[in-house]
Amino acid sequence: MTQSLVLVTGGAGFLGINLCRHLLQRGYRVRSMDIAPFDYPERAAVDIRQSDIRDRTAVAHALQDVSFVVHCAAALPRAAPSEIFSTNVAGTTVLLESAAACGIARFVFISSTAVYGIPDHHPIVESDPLRGVGPYGESKIQAEQACERFRQRNLCIPILRPKTFVGPERLGAFELLYRWAYEGRGFPVLGSGDNPYQLLDVADLCEVISRCLEADASIVNRTFNVGAAIFTSMRANFQAVLDRAGHGARVVCLPRVPAVWTLRALNRMHLSPLYPWIYETASRESFVSIEALRTGLDFVPRHSNLDALVRNYDWYVAHRNDYRFVRGVTHRVPWRHGALALAKLFF
Repeated sequence: MTQSLVLVTGGAGFLGINLCRHLLQRGYRVRSMDIAPFDYPERAAVDIRQSDIRDRTAVAHALQDVSFVVHCAAALPRAAPSEIFSTNVAGTTVLLESAAACGIARFVFISSTAVYGIPDHHPIVESDPLRGVGPYGESKIQAEQACERFRQRNLCIPILRPKTFVGPERLGAFELLYRWAYEGRGFPVLGSGDNPYQLLDVADLCEVISRCLEADASIVNRTFNVGAAIFTSMRANFQAVLDRAGHGARVVCLPRVPAVWTLRALNRMHLSPLYPWIYETASRESFVSIEALRTGLDFVPRHSNLDALVRNYDWYVAHRNDYRFVRGVTHRVPWRHGALALAKLFF
Protein backbone atom coordinates (compact mmCIF):
# COMPACT_ATOMS: atom_id res chain seq x y z
CA MET A 1 0.00 0.00 0.00
CA THR A 2 1.18 3.51 -0.80
CA GLN A 3 0.75 6.72 1.12
CA SER A 4 1.57 9.04 -1.81
CA LEU A 5 -0.64 12.11 -2.10
CA VAL A 6 -2.58 12.40 -5.37
CA LEU A 7 -4.22 15.64 -6.50
CA VAL A 8 -7.41 14.90 -8.46
CA THR A 9 -8.65 17.94 -10.34
CA GLY A 10 -12.38 17.81 -10.94
CA GLY A 11 -12.62 15.60 -7.87
CA ALA A 12 -16.27 16.53 -7.27
CA GLY A 13 -17.29 15.41 -10.76
CA PHE A 14 -18.49 12.04 -12.03
CA LEU A 15 -15.06 10.66 -12.88
CA GLY A 16 -13.48 12.54 -10.00
CA ILE A 17 -15.50 10.95 -7.21
CA ASN A 18 -15.16 7.47 -8.68
CA LEU A 19 -11.40 8.00 -8.94
CA CYS A 20 -11.14 9.39 -5.40
CA ARG A 21 -12.86 6.27 -4.08
CA HIS A 22 -10.64 4.00 -6.18
CA LEU A 23 -7.42 5.67 -5.02
CA LEU A 24 -8.48 5.63 -1.37
CA GLN A 25 -9.11 1.90 -1.65
CA ARG A 26 -5.59 1.47 -3.06
CA GLY A 27 -4.06 3.26 -0.07
CA TYR A 28 -3.33 6.66 -1.58
CA ARG A 29 -3.94 9.92 0.18
CA VAL A 30 -6.26 12.02 -1.97
CA ARG A 31 -6.72 15.74 -2.44
CA SER A 32 -9.60 17.04 -4.57
CA MET A 33 -9.49 20.37 -6.38
CA ASP A 34 -12.79 21.43 -7.92
CA ILE A 35 -14.74 24.64 -8.35
CA ALA A 36 -17.85 22.70 -7.24
CA PRO A 37 -18.48 21.57 -3.66
CA PHE A 38 -17.41 18.05 -2.69
CA ASP A 39 -20.66 16.76 -1.19
CA TYR A 40 -19.99 13.03 -0.87
CA PRO A 41 -19.77 10.74 2.18
CA GLU A 42 -16.01 10.44 1.51
CA ARG A 43 -15.39 14.11 2.36
CA ALA A 44 -13.86 13.17 5.72
CA ALA A 45 -11.25 11.03 3.95
CA VAL A 46 -10.38 13.55 1.21
CA ASP A 47 -8.44 16.82 1.50
CA ILE A 48 -10.86 19.19 -0.26
CA ARG A 49 -9.80 22.35 -2.07
CA GLN A 50 -12.78 24.15 -3.58
CA SER A 51 -11.00 26.37 -6.08
CA ASP A 52 -10.42 26.99 -9.78
CA ILE A 53 -7.63 25.37 -11.80
CA ARG A 54 -7.18 28.72 -13.61
CA ASP A 55 -6.16 30.37 -10.32
CA ARG A 56 -2.36 30.08 -10.13
CA THR A 57 -2.21 30.81 -6.43
CA ALA A 58 -4.85 28.20 -5.63
CA VAL A 59 -3.07 25.66 -7.85
CA ALA A 60 0.26 26.31 -6.11
CA HIS A 61 -1.35 25.68 -2.72
CA ALA A 62 -3.12 22.56 -3.97
CA LEU A 63 0.16 21.09 -5.25
CA GLN A 64 1.97 21.29 -1.92
CA ASP A 65 3.30 17.84 -0.89
CA VAL A 66 1.66 16.20 -3.93
CA SER A 67 3.42 13.29 -5.69
CA PHE A 68 0.99 12.78 -8.59
CA VAL A 69 -1.63 14.82 -10.43
CA VAL A 70 -4.61 13.31 -12.24
CA HIS A 71 -6.20 16.08 -14.27
CA CYS A 72 -9.89 15.26 -14.77
CA ALA A 73 -11.33 18.79 -14.55
CA ALA A 74 -12.89 20.11 -17.74
CA ALA A 75 -15.65 22.34 -19.01
CA LEU A 76 -18.00 20.02 -20.88
CA PRO A 77 -19.56 20.51 -24.34
CA ARG A 78 -22.73 22.22 -23.07
CA ALA A 79 -20.67 25.07 -21.58
CA ALA A 80 -20.01 28.31 -23.47
CA PRO A 81 -17.06 28.11 -25.90
CA SER A 82 -15.15 30.78 -23.97
CA GLU A 83 -15.51 28.74 -20.78
CA ILE A 84 -14.44 25.55 -22.56
CA PHE A 85 -11.19 27.02 -23.91
CA SER A 86 -10.45 28.97 -20.73
CA THR A 87 -10.80 25.88 -18.54
CA ASN A 88 -9.61 23.09 -20.81
CA VAL A 89 -6.65 24.84 -22.42
CA ALA A 90 -5.61 27.75 -20.18
CA GLY A 91 -6.43 25.82 -16.99
CA THR A 92 -4.48 22.78 -18.13
CA THR A 93 -1.50 25.00 -18.97
CA VAL A 94 -1.58 26.60 -15.51
CA LEU A 95 -1.55 23.12 -13.93
CA LEU A 96 1.31 21.92 -16.14
CA GLU A 97 3.44 24.99 -15.45
CA SER A 98 2.84 24.73 -11.71
CA ALA A 99 3.45 20.97 -11.66
CA ALA A 100 6.76 21.46 -13.48
CA ALA A 101 7.78 24.17 -11.02
CA CYS A 102 6.94 21.89 -8.08
CA GLY A 103 8.78 18.88 -9.47
CA ILE A 104 5.68 16.67 -9.67
CA ALA A 105 6.67 13.12 -10.58
CA ARG A 106 3.76 12.28 -12.83
CA PHE A 107 0.80 14.10 -14.41
CA VAL A 108 -2.02 11.99 -15.88
CA PHE A 109 -4.19 13.92 -18.34
CA ILE A 110 -7.72 12.76 -19.10
CA SER A 111 -8.40 13.68 -22.72
CA SER A 112 -11.21 12.26 -24.89
CA THR A 113 -11.81 10.32 -28.09
CA ALA A 114 -13.62 13.49 -29.20
CA VAL A 115 -10.17 14.56 -30.45
CA TYR A 116 -10.64 12.16 -33.39
CA GLY A 117 -13.77 13.93 -34.61
CA ILE A 118 -15.79 11.78 -37.01
CA PRO A 119 -13.26 9.26 -38.37
CA ASP A 120 -13.39 7.57 -41.76
CA HIS A 121 -12.16 4.18 -40.49
CA HIS A 122 -12.22 1.90 -37.45
CA PRO A 123 -10.73 0.93 -35.13
CA ILE A 124 -9.14 4.27 -34.33
CA VAL A 125 -5.50 4.10 -33.18
CA GLU A 126 -3.56 6.64 -31.16
CA SER A 127 -1.55 7.84 -34.18
CA ASP A 128 -4.64 8.73 -36.24
CA PRO A 129 -5.21 12.41 -37.18
CA LEU A 130 -6.88 14.65 -34.62
CA ARG A 131 -9.91 16.53 -35.93
CA GLY A 132 -11.97 17.66 -32.97
CA VAL A 133 -15.66 18.43 -33.45
CA GLY A 134 -16.75 21.69 -31.84
CA PRO A 135 -15.07 23.71 -29.09
CA TYR A 136 -14.79 20.77 -26.70
CA GLY A 137 -12.95 18.48 -29.14
CA GLU A 138 -10.71 21.35 -30.26
CA SER A 139 -9.91 22.29 -26.68
CA LYS A 140 -8.85 18.74 -25.83
CA ILE A 141 -6.49 18.72 -28.81
CA GLN A 142 -4.91 21.97 -27.68
CA ALA A 143 -4.63 20.67 -24.11
CA GLU A 144 -2.87 17.54 -25.40
CA GLN A 145 -0.47 19.76 -27.33
CA ALA A 146 0.35 21.56 -24.08
CA CYS A 147 1.03 18.18 -22.46
CA GLU A 148 3.36 17.25 -25.31
CA ARG A 149 5.35 20.45 -24.77
CA PHE A 150 5.82 19.61 -21.11
CA ARG A 151 6.83 16.05 -21.94
CA GLN A 152 9.76 17.65 -23.73
CA ARG A 153 10.65 19.23 -20.37
CA ASN A 154 10.96 15.72 -18.90
CA LEU A 155 7.59 15.51 -17.18
CA CYS A 156 6.02 12.06 -17.31
CA ILE A 157 2.54 12.72 -18.74
CA PRO A 158 0.33 9.75 -19.61
CA ILE A 159 -2.52 10.95 -21.84
CA LEU A 160 -5.70 8.88 -21.75
CA ARG A 161 -8.36 9.09 -24.45
CA PRO A 162 -11.39 7.31 -23.00
CA LYS A 163 -14.56 6.49 -24.86
CA THR A 164 -17.76 7.80 -23.30
CA PHE A 165 -17.74 6.27 -19.82
CA VAL A 166 -20.65 5.43 -17.55
CA GLY A 167 -21.18 4.11 -14.05
CA PRO A 168 -22.33 5.30 -10.61
CA GLU A 169 -22.94 9.07 -10.42
CA ARG A 170 -23.32 9.43 -14.22
CA LEU A 171 -26.37 11.30 -15.46
CA GLY A 172 -26.08 14.03 -18.13
CA ALA A 173 -27.45 12.88 -21.49
CA PHE A 174 -27.79 9.29 -20.23
CA GLU A 175 -30.48 10.41 -17.80
CA LEU A 176 -32.81 10.67 -20.82
CA LEU A 177 -32.39 6.97 -21.55
CA TYR A 178 -32.66 5.94 -17.92
CA ARG A 179 -35.76 8.05 -17.23
CA TRP A 180 -37.59 6.84 -20.32
CA ALA A 181 -36.69 3.24 -19.48
CA TYR A 182 -37.85 3.65 -15.87
CA GLU A 183 -41.17 5.09 -17.10
CA GLY A 184 -41.70 2.11 -19.42
CA ARG A 185 -41.17 4.01 -22.66
CA GLY A 186 -39.32 2.90 -25.75
CA PHE A 187 -36.20 4.79 -26.78
CA PRO A 188 -35.17 6.06 -30.21
CA VAL A 189 -32.02 5.14 -32.09
CA LEU A 190 -30.85 6.97 -35.21
CA GLY A 191 -30.89 4.76 -38.28
CA SER A 192 -30.91 0.99 -37.89
CA GLY A 193 -28.94 1.08 -34.66
CA ASP A 194 -26.77 -1.78 -35.92
CA ASN A 195 -23.59 0.31 -35.81
CA PRO A 196 -20.97 -0.95 -33.33
CA TYR A 197 -20.59 1.66 -30.60
CA GLN A 198 -18.02 1.27 -27.84
CA LEU A 199 -18.47 2.68 -24.34
CA LEU A 200 -16.45 2.26 -21.14
CA ASP A 201 -17.13 1.55 -17.48
CA VAL A 202 -15.71 4.20 -15.15
CA ALA A 203 -14.28 1.46 -12.92
CA ASP A 204 -12.07 0.28 -15.79
CA LEU A 205 -10.95 3.85 -16.46
CA CYS A 206 -10.01 4.27 -12.80
CA GLU A 207 -7.95 1.08 -12.96
CA VAL A 208 -6.10 2.38 -16.02
CA ILE A 209 -5.38 5.66 -14.22
CA SER A 210 -3.92 3.91 -11.18
CA ARG A 211 -1.73 1.76 -13.43
CA CYS A 212 -0.48 4.95 -15.06
CA LEU A 213 0.55 6.14 -11.59
CA GLU A 214 2.28 2.91 -10.65
CA ALA A 215 3.94 1.52 -13.79
CA ASP A 216 7.40 2.52 -14.93
CA ALA A 217 7.60 5.97 -16.53
CA SER A 218 9.11 4.51 -19.70
CA ILE A 219 5.91 2.49 -20.19
CA VAL A 220 3.25 5.09 -19.39
CA ASN A 221 4.73 8.30 -20.79
CA ARG A 222 2.60 8.03 -23.91
CA THR A 223 -1.01 8.18 -25.15
CA PHE A 224 -3.55 5.40 -24.64
CA ASN A 225 -7.03 4.84 -26.02
CA VAL A 226 -9.36 3.36 -23.40
CA GLY A 227 -12.59 1.58 -24.30
CA ALA A 228 -14.57 -1.55 -23.50
CA ALA A 229 -13.10 -4.78 -24.88
CA ILE A 230 -16.59 -6.24 -25.34
CA PHE A 231 -19.16 -4.02 -27.05
CA THR A 232 -22.08 -4.40 -29.41
CA SER A 233 -24.39 -2.12 -31.37
CA MET A 234 -26.03 1.12 -30.35
CA ARG A 235 -29.41 -0.60 -30.48
CA ALA A 236 -28.20 -3.39 -28.18
CA ASN A 237 -26.81 -0.79 -25.77
CA PHE A 238 -30.18 0.93 -25.40
CA GLN A 239 -32.18 -2.31 -25.38
CA ALA A 240 -30.13 -3.66 -22.46
CA VAL A 241 -31.32 -0.74 -20.33
CA LEU A 242 -34.94 -1.12 -21.46
CA ASP A 243 -34.77 -4.83 -20.64
CA ARG A 244 -33.34 -4.06 -17.20
CA ALA A 245 -36.29 -1.74 -16.54
CA GLY A 246 -38.58 -4.72 -17.15
CA HIS A 247 -41.52 -3.06 -18.92
CA GLY A 248 -41.13 -4.83 -22.24
CA ALA A 249 -40.33 -1.58 -24.08
CA ARG A 250 -38.33 -1.70 -27.30
CA VAL A 251 -35.84 0.46 -29.12
CA VAL A 252 -37.46 2.45 -31.95
CA CYS A 253 -35.43 3.06 -35.12
CA LEU A 254 -35.77 6.56 -36.62
CA PRO A 255 -34.75 7.54 -40.16
CA ARG A 256 -31.27 8.97 -39.69
CA VAL A 257 -31.25 11.99 -42.01
CA PRO A 258 -34.48 13.71 -40.91
CA ALA A 259 -33.73 12.90 -37.26
CA VAL A 260 -30.27 14.48 -37.44
CA TRP A 261 -31.60 17.56 -39.24
CA THR A 262 -34.26 17.94 -36.56
CA LEU A 263 -31.68 17.65 -33.76
CA ARG A 264 -29.46 20.21 -35.51
CA ALA A 265 -32.35 22.66 -35.67
CA LEU A 266 -33.27 22.08 -32.02
CA ASN A 267 -29.64 22.57 -31.01
CA ARG A 268 -29.45 25.90 -32.86
CA MET A 269 -32.58 27.03 -31.02
CA HIS A 270 -31.18 25.77 -27.68
CA LEU A 271 -34.12 23.38 -27.34
CA SER A 272 -32.20 20.12 -27.02
CA PRO A 273 -29.74 18.77 -24.45
CA LEU A 274 -27.86 16.90 -27.18
CA TYR A 275 -24.79 18.59 -28.65
CA PRO A 276 -23.48 17.90 -32.19
CA TRP A 277 -20.88 15.27 -31.36
CA ILE A 278 -23.61 13.08 -29.82
CA TYR A 279 -26.10 13.10 -32.67
CA GLU A 280 -23.55 13.29 -35.48
CA THR A 281 -21.81 10.10 -34.31
CA ALA A 282 -24.72 8.14 -32.78
CA SER A 283 -25.58 6.34 -36.03
CA ARG A 284 -21.97 5.68 -37.06
CA GLU A 285 -19.44 3.07 -36.08
CA SER A 286 -17.42 4.30 -33.13
CA PHE A 287 -14.68 2.22 -31.53
CA VAL A 288 -11.01 2.53 -30.75
CA SER A 289 -8.17 0.05 -30.66
CA ILE A 290 -7.05 -0.84 -27.13
CA GLU A 291 -3.99 -2.77 -28.26
CA ALA A 292 -1.62 -0.18 -26.74
CA LEU A 293 -3.45 -0.55 -23.43
CA ARG A 294 -3.23 -4.33 -23.65
CA THR A 295 0.45 -4.49 -24.50
CA GLY A 296 1.69 -1.43 -22.60
CA LEU A 297 -0.24 -1.67 -19.33
CA ASP A 298 -1.13 -5.36 -19.52
CA PHE A 299 -4.76 -4.48 -18.97
CA VAL A 300 -8.00 -5.29 -20.76
CA PRO A 301 -11.16 -3.51 -19.52
CA ARG A 302 -13.30 -5.99 -17.62
CA HIS A 303 -16.79 -4.56 -18.09
CA SER A 304 -18.72 -4.84 -21.33
CA ASN A 305 -20.86 -2.00 -22.68
CA LEU A 306 -23.97 -3.72 -21.42
CA ASP A 307 -22.52 -4.35 -17.95
CA ALA A 308 -21.58 -0.67 -17.65
CA LEU A 309 -24.97 0.66 -18.76
CA VAL A 310 -26.98 -1.70 -16.57
CA ARG A 311 -24.78 -0.84 -13.57
CA ASN A 312 -25.35 2.86 -14.22
CA TYR A 313 -29.10 2.35 -14.65
CA ASP A 314 -29.33 0.52 -11.32
CA TRP A 315 -27.56 3.46 -9.65
CA TYR A 316 -30.02 5.84 -11.32
CA VAL A 317 -33.04 3.90 -10.01
CA ALA A 318 -31.63 3.98 -6.48
CA HIS A 319 -30.88 7.73 -6.58
CA ARG A 320 -33.36 9.22 -9.05
CA ASN A 321 -35.37 11.09 -6.40
CA ASP A 322 -32.22 12.91 -5.28
CA TYR A 323 -32.14 14.74 -8.62
CA ARG A 324 -35.84 15.42 -9.29
CA PHE A 325 -35.40 19.20 -9.17
CA VAL A 326 -31.75 19.50 -10.18
CA ARG A 327 -30.55 20.48 -13.67
CA GLY A 328 -27.16 21.55 -14.96
CA VAL A 329 -24.45 21.05 -17.60
CA THR A 330 -22.19 18.48 -15.90
CA HIS A 331 -22.32 14.68 -16.10
CA ARG A 332 -23.33 14.49 -12.44
CA VAL A 333 -26.79 16.00 -12.90
CA PRO A 334 -29.63 15.65 -15.42
CA TRP A 335 -29.57 18.05 -18.36
CA ARG A 336 -32.61 20.09 -19.31
CA HIS A 337 -34.67 18.00 -21.74
CA GLY A 338 -35.98 20.90 -23.80
CA ALA A 339 -38.15 19.76 -26.70
CA LEU A 340 -37.28 16.13 -25.97
CA ALA A 341 -39.50 16.30 -22.91
CA LEU A 342 -42.42 16.36 -25.35
CA ALA A 343 -40.88 13.87 -27.76
CA LYS A 344 -41.01 11.12 -25.16
CA LEU A 345 -44.81 11.20 -25.35
CA PHE A 346 -44.52 9.43 -28.71
CA PHE A 347 -42.61 6.49 -27.24
